[in-house]
Amino acid sequence: MLNLLHVGCGPQNIDSLKAFDRAEWNEIRFDIDPSVSPDVIGTLTDMSNVESGTIDAIYSSHNIEHVYPHEVIDVFKEFQRVLSPSGFLILHCPDLISVAEGLLKTGLEEPLYISPAGPISPLDILYGHIDSMIRGNLYMAHKCGFSWKMLNNKLHLAGFPMVYGGQYPDIFALKAVAFKSLQENEYAIEVANKYLK
Repeated sequence: MLNLLHVGCGPQNIDSLKAFDRAEWNEIRFDIDPSVSPDVIGTLTDMSNVESGTIDAIYSSHNIEHVYPHEVIDVFKEFQRVLSPSGFLILHCPDLISVAEGLLKTGLEEPLYISPAGPISPLDILYGHIDSMIRGNLYMAHKCGFSWKMLNNKLHLAGFPMVYGGQYPDIFALKAVAFKSLQENEYAIEVANKYLK
């Protein structure tokens, strides 16, 4: 079985990993918040509770914006450390370019879209989900943001030699699949296409 590290897993949610065949992948839930009962407690900047080279894929959806800009490459290097030689990272985060365009149309507080957590405004995307923080979950605060150019550059600087992805402006997001080491181009494209849906 392959090991999938679900970084920033939050509460148990089987739908969040629909692209992964449960018969093939063993989900290891990783989070900073003990109240969501993760398998491993840790932070993006300190994943020392995860052994080096033991993870076949990392799924990180809307987590990297929760660290400071100067910490981003360190986080990506931690991802590199825990991945197996053929491992890959699937990363989603807000796209500040499409958020800025939305902000110009709607203003700061009007919803851009409705999520399972409720209406999401530019203010929520820029600074963190306000309703969650009102309820005391300050882990939801955002400390940085990305354009595709910046995200792609940081992944390469951290040592990921192959990065696929781009902007998904309809959902105000960036998506990337990044490989720890060079892969056959055909295989890398097949993996990227599968997980960039």
